Amino acid sequence: MLDLLKEPVLAVQEFLALAGKAFRNILRRPHYWDDVFLQMDLIGVGSLAISAFVGFFGGVVMAMQMSRALAQYGQVGKTGTLVSLTLARELGPVLTALMAAGRNASGIASELGSMKVTEQIDAMRALGTDPVQKLVTPRLIATSTMLPVLTVIADFVGMFGGFIIAYFLLDLSPKMYWTTVWQALAWSDIFFGGVLKPLIFGMTIALIGCFYGLRAAGGTQGVGRATTQAMVTASMLIFVWDALITKISLWWAALAGA
Repeated sequence: MLDLLKEPVLAVQEFLALAGKAFRNILRRPHYWDDVFLQMDLIGVGSLAISAFVGFFGGVVMAMQMSRALAQYGQVGKTGTLVSLTLARELGPVLTALMAAGRNASGIASELGSMKVTEQIDAMRALGTDPVQKLVTPRLIATSTMLPVLTVIADFVGMFGGFIIAYFLLDLSPKMYWTTVWQALAWSDIFFGGVLKPLIFGMTIALIGCFYGLRAAGGTQGVGRATTQAMVTASMLIFVWDALITKISLWWAALAGA
């Protein structure tokens, strides 16, 4: 039994050590800003189309489903309220993070894994460059910065998708729809759903991708294995973090209401 637990515990220890070093390097020199901006472009701009696509059809589906449920109670005019709350609190940050995990966590793992198996990282150490400072920290900063931006864009595009359904299929006026959308949102929704969740999701995606990439071994098969593990682990942790942050937000709302 202890032998079975030894490897997972060791992996957790290595991950925490990597995460601590990456966060500590944010405040240490040198700062590889060129790498940070390059990763922002690859992660942020590169994921913009798929995030907007997922957000738009998420809003479309939510509007169709919610309007059907609300029609039973004669409250179709509340469609914008449910669409905005669902997107801002859950669908927007989670779907965007899952798309980023599938695209970026796996991409980071494959990139660093290829560098690991071809001994580029060992050569970097031999030249006196810290691989965590050069490779991990820029990706951590870039992903943590760009994922909240992608989430806000996905939320807005999703609300616009809901508006398309509300206007053309439900005969709701633009004023009624957008008024209910805006009035439904509270600052806590914007903070927890638009800032805190994507920020933590971004940190998780970057660190998991780097962790499995730096642990890759066994040639091209090892790189493929690391890529799959990074995507699966990041996706699972996104749901775990989502549950925890949702519980905190509900506790905060209850405290504020009291």
